[in-house]
Amino acid sequence: MPWTLPPRPSRRSLLTGAAGAAGAALLAGCTGGGGPSGEGTGIPLERRMREGAVRDSARLLERYDATAAVHPALAERLAPLRAAVAAHSAALAFPAPDAGGRTSAARSAPPSPSPSASAAATAPSGPPAASREAVPPKPAEALSSLADAERSLSEARTIALAGAPGELARLLASVAACGAVHAYLLTSTPGAAS
Repeated sequence: MPWTLPPRPSRRSLLTGAAGAAGAALLAGCTGGGGPSGEGTGIPLERRMREGAVRDSARLLERYDATAAVHPALAERLAPLRAAVAAHSAALAFPAPDAGGRTSAARSAPPSPSPSASAAATAPSGPPAASREAVPPKPAEALSSLADAERSLSEARTIALAGAPGELARLLASVAACGAVHAYLLTSTPGAAS
């Protein structure tokens, strides 16, 4: 008896075809033109991602400052977390080239500032009035609100990993993990054993 073709495609051939179509769509998406990625702007992807991350960190710093201004009793507890967010902002900033065309990452690291200078650099400045209004009146609610902001920014940075270039993706992953830890620390009871 001669072999005949089945009347309909098998599941295996359908899955293979679907996988091939999905792969082709992904490849076409990677090599496609302008679109929402902003390719036509002339600004490199990494620079746009870094600038957005720095803006997000600056907004988070404003929230820390506003919370400390409205609830001065929380300032000491918030200080190390705020300092870490400021350090993340500095790490995420796009390195500026020097006169030789090298980026600051390629130059030797500057000496670390004195403890008093670093404390002055991370001391909260007066937040905008709009930020103060957004701070809940109760300290526990203010900490919870700040933890929610840390958590949502951490989640956004985790999602951004998929489109980030290698080194920036690693940095975003580290900063996102730190943000998740901050959210936990903000909602945990200080001094309590786990």
